[in-house]
Amino acid sequence: MPNTQIKLLYSSTFIRLFQRFSVSLSSLISNACKIKYYEYTATRIYPYRHFAKAAEHCRVTQPTLSMMIQKLEDELGIKLFDRNLQPVRPTPAGRKVIEQARNVLYQASLIKDIVNEEEQSLKGTFRLAVLPTIAPYLLPRFFQQLSEKHTDLDIRMLEMKTAPTMAALQNGEIDAAIIANQPTESYLQGDILYYEQFFGYVAHNESIFKKDLIRTADINDERLWLLDEGHCFRDQLMRFCQMEKVKVRQAAYRLGSLETFMRMVESGNGITFIPELATLQLSKEQKELVRPFAIPKPTREIVFVTRKDFIRHTVAGILIESIKKAVPKEMLTLQPGQKVV
Repeated sequence: MPNTQIKLLYSSTFIRLFQRFSVSLSSLISNACKIKYYEYTATRIYPYRHFAKAAEHCRVTQPTLSMMIQKLEDELGIKLFDRNLQPVRPTPAGRKVIEQARNVLYQASLIKDIVNEEEQSLKGTFRLAVLPTIAPYLLPRFFQQLSEKHTDLDIRMLEMKTAPTMAALQNGEIDAAIIANQPTESYLQGDILYYEQFFGYVAHNESIFKKDLIRTADINDERLWLLDEGHCFRDQLMRFCQMEKVKVRQAAYRLGSLETFMRMVESGNGITFIPELATLQLSKEQKELVRPFAIPKPTREIVFVTRKDFIRHTVAGILIESIKKAVPKEMLTLQPGQKVV
C-alpha cells in the first residue's frame, strides 16, 4: 500500500476515534451536569422544601438553582415540584424521580469508594451515625486516638435515632452506623461490636435505693425518667420490664436526655436507666446511685451496620478494631446471667 494511502487511512481512523471521544466526552459532561441537577433535587430541595434555603445550602443563588431545576424539568418533560404549595412539595412523578435520583447518586458515589478501597486508601469523607445513647460514652474512648493515628481519616459523626439512621443508610446519606440491635432490613448487615448491660440510676430517697439489686417488679410504682419514643434504649427496657402501665402513667417524665435524667436523679428525684459505659465515667459519689439488675440482666448488642453493597471495608475494619480495643474486654462477649433485650 502506498505511503499516501497509509497516511490517509491513519488520518481517517484518528478522526473517527477523535469524533467518538468527543461524543463520549460531551455525553460524560452532560451526564455529570444531570447528576448535579439530581443531587440538588434529591438531597437539597426535597429535604428543605424551600428553594431559598436549598440554594443557600448549595452555595448558589436561588435564580441559579431554579433555572437548573427548570432545565431538568424541561428535559424530562414533567414537573418535579409543585411551586404553588408552601412549603414546596414534589409532584407524584417528582417523588419517583427523586427516589431514583437518590439511587443514581449513591451508585455514582461508589465509584470513588471502589478506587479508594483498591488502593486501601483512607482518603475521603466517611459518614458515621451513632445513637444518642451510645455516642457520649463510646466516642470519647477512641475517637481522639483514632484521629491522631490515622490523619488521612475524615470521619463525620452524626447523632441520630434508630429510625432516621435506617432511612439515611437506605438513601446512601451515611456510610455506616452504630446502633443497639441487629438490623432486620434485608439490605443491611451488622457486626457486633460489644454487649452493654443496663443499670439503674436511683435517687437516695427512692425505695429501690435501699436494695442491692433491681427486680422488674420493684420499679412499677417508681418515678421513672424515660427517653421519648423513638429511642430503642427506652423501647428495650420497656419490653424487658413489662412497663406498659408505667408507660401510660408516667407520660410527663418521658422528656430530655440520659444526662438530663441523671442530673434529676442526683438532685433527689426519681430513677432512670443508664448504659454500662456511662457507669465508667461516674465519680465515686455518683457510683453510689448505681444499681445492677438481678439475673437475667438486661443487655443490648452494640452493632456496626452497613449496607450489603458497602465497599469501604478498610476504613470499617480500622473503626471496628479501634472500638473493640476501647471497651473493657468482658464486654466483647455476652456474659453469664446477661440477656439480650
